[in-house]
Amino acid sequence: MQLTLLPNGLRVATRSMPGVETAAVGLYADTGSRHEESRVNGLAHLFEHMVFKGAGGRSAREISEAIEDVGGDLNAMTDRDSTIFTATVMAEHIPLGLELIADMILRPHFTPEELAREKDVVLQELGEARDTPNDIIFDDLQSAAFADQPLGRSVLGEEESIAAITVDDLHHWRSEHYRAGSLSLVAAGKVDHDRFVSLAEHYFGALPPGTLLQPQGGSFTGGSRVGRTASDQAHLALGFGGPAQLADDYYAARFFSDVVGGGMSSRLFQQLREERGLAYSVYTMLQSWRDTGLFSVYAATARAQSAASAQLIEDVLAQAAGTITEREVNRVRTQARAGLLMSLESSWGQASYVARMLALHGRLVDPSEVLADLEAVSVDHVRAAGAKMLAGPRARATIGFPSLRAA
Repeated sequence: MQLTLLPNGLRVATRSMPGVETAAVGLYADTGSRHEESRVNGLAHLFEHMVFKGAGGRSAREISEAIEDVGGDLNAMTDRDSTIFTATVMAEHIPLGLELIADMILRPHFTPEELAREKDVVLQELGEARDTPNDIIFDDLQSAAFADQPLGRSVLGEEESIAAITVDDLHHWRSEHYRAGSLSLVAAGKVDHDRFVSLAEHYFGALPPGTLLQPQGGSFTGGSRVGRTASDQAHLALGFGGPAQLADDYYAARFFSDVVGGGMSSRLFQQLREERGLAYSVYTMLQSWRDTGLFSVYAATARAQSAASAQLIEDVLAQAAGTITEREVNRVRTQARAGLLMSLESSWGQASYVARMLALHGRLVDPSEVLADLEAVSVDHVRAAGAKMLAGPRARATIGFPSLRAA
């Protein structure tokens, strides 16, 4: 891994992978939906859509044809605290991938006509999410967990806020949020670092310097949301305050989540699905941001079995913190190690890892450091992290639940 800082503050990092003929290139921005004002909720996501509608003299069709003519792929993704623009290409076409991404960020074509059309597309995406209970329930849980805060708002936005977004808002978002000091340009695969840095200077040297102001901090509030969407099944999501990304107990909390509901050997899967047949889908997640986190439990069950399922989830959670075993911790530790090492065998896994470490630590972090952190987690650490999360307030979201025991 190699890292160079351009004069404007852009971080440029590469990971050469012998034996491959392709490269993954990505521009990683430390900005997302939690940086938005409430009146334009959904702006970060709509911006990501709009830059594909034309940039640098190319139309939307010409952008698509340019990357697909060389067998490549161009994509993007928006989250609450990040936005990513990616290109997968054969190594000889790295310059084209960089050119297209640079054009989209520095020279987008924002017109009222295209904005109106893309708003309709985003509203269809929002409608599709709302028609999918096991998708929208997590927005409901986020809203309950971080009530009246940017971190609690939907990435997609709402009809009213999407309608309010203007071309001027798009330009302002680009000028204020895409500054070199808050961006990382990363490549992995068949890539030469010095050559890549030269290309980065050529295509991204015009990025304005500076860094993005930090968003409003997240504070777990807890609360309830009852979804009104018609559903054949009952859907339940529980949320608890979790650690931030760099917290001392982050990996211990992650292990706790994995033991409770991280796979087919987890306690929830075994007891709800395998032993009782109460649910087809049941799992846990730990999401962490710079300042806070969210440990969540999700289950979908028949409406007639919703009360029994909810009660069993409560029982499993109540027992877990004090009874987690060495064997369980070793199992999820091995799973975490395997997941990291397997991901690093792909160019995209390498690029994503490098970008994530730069965003978190501001430096390149050798995977051996992460493996050492995983190895240092003990059973006592995992039990303590679980007890800490479960002892705090909770959030709850339901869709189609006829009744639910009060927590």
